[in-house]
Amino acid sequence: MYGSNTVGLNASLMAQNQNIPTINEKSEDEQIREQTDAFESVILKMLMDNAMKNQEDMFSSQKDPGDKIYKSMYREELAKASAGGFGFSQMLFDYLSEKR
Repeated sequence: MYGSNTVGLNASLMAQNQNIPTINEKSEDEQIREQTDAFESVILKMLMDNAMKNQEDMFSSQKDPGDKIYKSMYREELAKASAGGFGFSQMLFDYLSEKR
């Protein structure tokens, strides 16, 4: 069930130099919520990175040396701020809560 999809996700995260959050099912509810939100944040960051991969800059044709780094950092912070609101975190939290 987890075979190729898990391997593909792990490879994608490693290629983007992101840490895969580990979820400990024996944690308290607050800790599980933090962990599932962190996982959702990684998923959102990957979605934003892929969606904006070929995006042209609308306001400037000039490329700054740190442009890619700045945009990546911006998307990472945006993903962290948005985590918990898209439903992935809640579904995972519900699943892990039932397993205890």
